[in-house]
Amino acid sequence: MFSHKKNISPDRVRALNQFCKSLSIRFKNIGLLDLAFHHRSFSNENAEHRHLNNERLEFLGDSVLGVATATFLYENLETSPEGDLARIKSVVVSEETLAPIAVRIGIDKMLVLGRGEELSGGRQKKAILADAVEALFGAYYLDNGYEAVQKLVLSFIAPEIKKVLENKGHKDYKTLLQEWYQKKYKECPRYELVKNTGPEHDKFFWVTVHLGKLSYGPESGKSKKEAEQNAAKLAYDELTSVG
Repeated sequence: MFSHKKNISPDRVRALNQFCKSLSIRFKNIGLLDLAFHHRSFSNENAEHRHLNNERLEFLGDSVLGVATATFLYENLETSPEGDLARIKSVVVSEETLAPIAVRIGIDKMLVLGRGEELSGGRQKKAILADAVEALFGAYYLDNGYEAVQKLVLSFIAPEIKKVLENKGHKDYKTLLQEWYQKKYKECPRYELVKNTGPEHDKFFWVTVHLGKLSYGPESGKSKKEAEQNAAKLAYDELTSVG
């Protein structure tokens, strides 16, 4: 099992333990928790930490989040068809939902970033924050097992599901647009990445959505997913406003 606790300063250990206390969780391997907050920009700038970033934990945590959320939806929305379950899931596991959770529980303060990412406002970037939440889930799963991480995941996600059911949550415009367009024209929207601008640590992505002969955008975002959502929102709002 990975551990680099010996390389963590006493102040950092105290901060990590305080973070755990605020969530009423415990880590036997505090190094795993620390790793969950290490962004690749830090490892890219520090040769001795080349492989110490949270991407593998994020990969694992994304799956844990998906399973816990899908199971909860399946067990609690017994009369909802698969399409509704998928739509709700796509909303509550999105970076638009996870990033505010990260800020609320203080992950923005725990992040370890490279200098360039720090200077470009990395602590406020939705993609970085959402990825760190998933990395936290991955780390907690490895340290405490599925039942413990399921409880942690649902403490955040169950309230977000309730918001969606009450129509107060973030709207997944890609799903809304696809459902509207398929129903009306029996075709799927097509998204085109037009360009990306900026340095590696501070990129903007520009996406256009094509609906038959009509095109909407390009719209920008700090990630390709965000740009696609913004393009979908533009198209959906315009199309539904005219029927």
